[in-house]
Amino acid sequence: MARNKIQFQKGMSLVEFFQRYGQEGQCRDQFFKWRWPNGFECPLCCCREYCTLKTRELYQCNRCHHQTSLTSGTILEASKLPFTIWFLGMFLMTQTKNGISAMELSRQLGVSYNAAWRLKHKLMQVMKERDDSRPLQGHVQLDDAYWGGEKHGGKRGRGSANKHPF
Repeated sequence: MARNKIQFQKGMSLVEFFQRYGQEGQCRDQFFKWRWPNGFECPLCCCREYCTLKTRELYQCNRCHHQTSLTSGTILEASKLPFTIWFLGMFLMTQTKNGISAMELSRQLGVSYNAAWRLKHKLMQVMKERDDSRPLQGHVQLDDAYWGGEKHGGKRGRGSANKHPF
């Protein structure tokens, strides 16, 4: 019997993840490449020449002197969590088969529940926006589901009168 290609697709192991993104510098470099794939570009004048400030982690345009950080304008903006926590959160959310709760994310990342909840919801929002730009194509198969709850004293299950298939 042939293996299901989706079920058995190769993922990234935890060891491989920590080799690639185990240190803050590795995560910063990767995020820089994701944000500016063709090198730094000033958000105001689109100049590619820049310098970095010594006192703060900012990039300054050589032409208009506009200063920007690596995280400004992204979901990581105003976050105090290190890049390693964000990257590990991304890994855990995308590699678990059944998803991960904010409480479990909090335990795994060693952060408060509120921080884990915000991280998870920001990542889910970005994934949703990316999926919205790519509509499904071809033959799509769906499983049936029913919406509604149990009425007291009524029939239970799929045959319940107050459940609606969708």
